[in-house]
Amino acid sequence: MLRITELKLPLAHTEEDFRTMLVERLGISDEQLVTYSICRQGYDARKKNAVNMVYTVDAEVTDEHAVLARLNNAPQISLTPDCTYRFVGAAPNNLTDRPVIIGTGPCGLFAGLVLAQMGFRPIILERGKEVRERTKDTFGLWRKSVFNPESNVQFGEGGAGTFSDGKLYTRIKDPNHYGRKVLNEFVKAGAPTEILYVSKPHIGTFRLVSMVEQIRATIEALGGEIHFQSRVDDVDIDGGQVRGVKLADGTAIATRHVVLAVGHSARDTFKMLYGRGVYIEAKPFSIGFRIEHPQSLIDACMFGDNAGHPKLGAADYKLVHHCHNGRSVYSFCMCPGGTVVAATSEAGHVVTNGMSQYSRNERNANSGIVVGITPDDYPGHPLAGIGFQRQLEAHAFKLGGENYQAPGQLVGDFLANRPSTAFGAVLPSYTPGVRLGDLASALPDYAIAALREALPAFDKKIPGFAMNDAVLTGVETRTSSPIRIKRNEAFQSINTQGLYPAGEGAGYAGGILSAAVDGIKVAEAVALAMISAP
Repeated sequence: MLRITELKLPLAHTEEDFRTMLVERLGISDEQLVTYSICRQGYDARKKNAVNMVYTVDAEVTDEHAVLARLNNAPQISLTPDCTYRFVGAAPNNLTDRPVIIGTGPCGLFAGLVLAQMGFRPIILERGKEVRERTKDTFGLWRKSVFNPESNVQFGEGGAGTFSDGKLYTRIKDPNHYGRKVLNEFVKAGAPTEILYVSKPHIGTFRLVSMVEQIRATIEALGGEIHFQSRVDDVDIDGGQVRGVKLADGTAIATRHVVLAVGHSARDTFKMLYGRGVYIEAKPFSIGFRIEHPQSLIDACMFGDNAGHPKLGAADYKLVHHCHNGRSVYSFCMCPGGTVVAATSEAGHVVTNGMSQYSRNERNANSGIVVGITPDDYPGHPLAGIGFQRQLEAHAFKLGGENYQAPGQLVGDFLANRPSTAFGAVLPSYTPGVRLGDLASALPDYAIAALREALPAFDKKIPGFAMNDAVLTGVETRTSSPIRIKRNEAFQSINTQGLYPAGEGAGYAGGILSAAVDGIKVAEAVALAMISAP
């Protein structure tokens, strides 16, 4: 088949318009076009009152090589690449050792799925609960301020991505098309087929719940095991080689291959591994607040008169500003038509994040507005970033009234350096609730100064972004893992053989898709190691 890129049509085009444009681009007759399918669909809204749809299309034509030769290898027309996923091997029939995977976020689930599909019967351990029970516990915090430290936004089946916008796009390089494997498996598990071609696919929390359950069922049907409420408290390491793991209830599981896919909030696990001598280093991350605007404002700024068009949906944005004090401020995890959620994993702390449902039809848009920091801001111990996060989260808990409400402030008051006393046109979506006041002490002075410089700069790009009544909610501290567990070319810890640091928690991913892709890569490394083992 032929792949045609940058096929642009007006927002209101018809199917006939589409086919006509395709035929004209290829320079063929209508009869020569056998069939076609959309590979990618996006939009160009740089001229907001003249928005174009932009497509990449795979087309089957008669005598395609002649067509390709006649077009003289035009840069926007080529042969369709082979995106088929191929397993690196299969488990030996005499396999006795079984790989252990710690964590059931997207990284752990896809590591487990691919290993199961290759016949390795993985054992997957999850400290939290299965996804529906976990959802009840999470709603317990959001609706009743009842917190469960082992079952929440961060811990449980599906990982932190379950309570997010469900974004399924990433900027990672993916020459082997692992991302296509992930999306295909999601569709098999019940995701809408549009995620295979829209430029910014997303699913939303409610759909992710049933999909996670289906992936679990597939792993179990292939001989894998998934154990919930099974926190790993220790890893047995002998002579630089993993020998097994020990659970909180004392159960010991022998294995020479452990995939560590615990997510960015498994602070006790990081402490345990550091104590066992596993090499860990501090890495940069970001801190800031969540900001909420009316979604209608963002739609109008991005789409103009086309705001509300069903082909466009709720508008998103991506912003960055480089400040005079050397800091960079940027938007993070933007959630169109979403809500700000309580995302702590420790009692007596407040953490914010954002999520959306598939429909993205809530009244507010929200995103993190965060400031980049480095280990120079929290020098010393490799785990010092965790202590830095905890300090900010505990202070946010205090500012919010010590009942899991979050501290908040209107943007106009934040910029004017005065406390907020009443909400205006924007009502915050965060539950258990937002306590208005002064956020100046919620972050270090350099971060507050950077945010006060960045917000007016963002307003020049999106008029109304610094509107007085927009709401800031604090604090956002879990943008990424504060540590990296370094690994070698075989995806194993640089000083602990058989330990495979993976995903976001180990510092190798950021988001659902990239974490799932990393899980596949690590699964392949485990499989090759086990196949070649004596």
